[in-house]
Amino acid sequence: MSWQAILQAGALALALFITVPPLGNYLAAVYGARHGVDRAPGERVFGPVERLVYRTMRIDPRREQRWTAYAASMLAFSMVSVLGLYLLVRLQGSLPGNPGHRPSMSPAGAFNTAISFVTNTNWQWYAGEVSASHLIQMLGLAVQNVVSAAAGMAVAVALIRGVVRAGTNQLGNFWVDLVRTVVRVLLPLCLVFSVVLVSQGVVQNLRGDRVVATLDSGASTTQHIPGGPVASQEAPKMLGTNGGGFYNANSAHPFENPNPLTNLLEIWALLLIPFAMVGAFGRLVGDRRQAKVLALVMAGILVLITSLASFAEQSGNPRLNALGVDQSMSIQQSGGNLEGKEVRIGAAGCGLFAGPTTGTSTGAVNCAHDSMTPLGGLAPMVHMMFGEISPGGVGVGLMGLLIYALLAVFIAGLMVGRTPEYLGKRIQAAEMKLLTLYILAMPLALLGFAATAVVLRSAHTYQAGPHGLSEVLYNYASAANNNGSAFGGQNTATTWYMSTQGVAMLIGRFFTIVPALAIGGSLAAKPKVPVTAGTMPTNTALFAGLLAGVAVIVAGLTFFPALALGPILEHLKL
Repeated sequence: MSWQAILQAGALALALFITVPPLGNYLAAVYGARHGVDRAPGERVFGPVERLVYRTMRIDPRREQRWTAYAASMLAFSMVSVLGLYLLVRLQGSLPGNPGHRPSMSPAGAFNTAISFVTNTNWQWYAGEVSASHLIQMLGLAVQNVVSAAAGMAVAVALIRGVVRAGTNQLGNFWVDLVRTVVRVLLPLCLVFSVVLVSQGVVQNLRGDRVVATLDSGASTTQHIPGGPVASQEAPKMLGTNGGGFYNANSAHPFENPNPLTNLLEIWALLLIPFAMVGAFGRLVGDRRQAKVLALVMAGILVLITSLASFAEQSGNPRLNALGVDQSMSIQQSGGNLEGKEVRIGAAGCGLFAGPTTGTSTGAVNCAHDSMTPLGGLAPMVHMMFGEISPGGVGVGLMGLLIYALLAVFIAGLMVGRTPEYLGKRIQAAEMKLLTLYILAMPLALLGFAATAVVLRSAHTYQAGPHGLSEVLYNYASAANNNGSAFGGQNTATTWYMSTQGVAMLIGRFFTIVPALAIGGSLAAKPKVPVTAGTMPTNTALFAGLLAGVAVIVAGLTFFPALALGPILEHLKL
């Protein structure tokens, strides 16, 4: 990696080290406070707003829910959100707030868009600046950037309560968790971050396209410069690990990411809440060493994948290095692989962004991932195939790693011949069946749809050879893991891809969240068992290694054959 990328990575690590602990403590205080019993932070400011929402929506904040009711509430909220957003984009051409006169989306496109933003995927088959009106960007997409992230955080908190509580069937109240997350966490952070972005030159206005003359000598052509409410979309896009950009080029566009400072701030923003949720977990379970183990695993995988992506892009394309003016001279790519890169960001900067954006469920990009080297493209693809647990999306990343932690203690229990336990709860057959459903859902969606797309001639919109298979794998990995980034060389604006990727997003979101809530409900009903000499400690470096190993083995056994025929074969052919 270049020294600039190393300095940026160091500054990023320092910023996270300073900001994550206080936010984690704040989240623990917010979610740990019982309504009407404990005083949550910011009660004087946020309390009246919350109580107004509860009265308007007829919510009893003191009434808690079983896991079934919690899951039903989450599913009902998501279903209404999908329907509402679908109607908005279908009627876009007839609605106000459309200075650019954007037409309505097709049924398949509206289906894909609605599911994409409600599931926190934010996959965009369209170019945002020419396909979505200002009203849709503000009322539809930006709103879902906030509430879909809040729903993921609420589910993670419910799972934590399942681990902490004993002898109860209550996991909290979904509506209270949702409202608290929006009012006390996401909206204040988004407001501050939006102002910071505007101060650095990110666009924020309600104008339509501004028509200007080009600077070409002798030319009489004009260019349309699109404006709009960009900063207010950018803040929840990054803080909520959403990724849907106002512009088609996403964070490679200077209107969204104008300078090196905003580039670094955006990476920091997408990592902030996922790591802070781990800190909140440590406080809520009463053992911060448990949180340190999870954070160590998350950070370790993140650093390895990001380093691989940055190194591969900085090293460049070996075929270009072999070319020269004569046999004794070769072309040296001093800037690395600059195809599909913004020069102001560079090749290593692309890798530095690609690791975190695919380790979380963000999917924002500051370069064209399809133009990365085979190993450079392999890194973010594998990162998503881990299940986005390093550190994962807001809430759902912690949820996923806790599921792997349960699997790790189960495997350890089999090795020593003892009933596995995690934080005083025995992991038995019921939890393992649900855990199996969780782990199988994403690979079945990813590999099933990818295999079908390869077989169907009507779905052949990708390139020939191993890179074409990489395109299909990457794009379905992005959909099934609710990421949203893409190998953009493949045309996915077809009925087949818009429909199947929409289904993959639903599977990746709800076929994992519902089993996780069921596991939380099962654990909450169990009594706590005392720690004995035979209890495996889960707050040690040994368990961290076991947990990381389980995650690597599960992903490797599932996806290595497909990866061998895609990016690995492409690299070997260079």
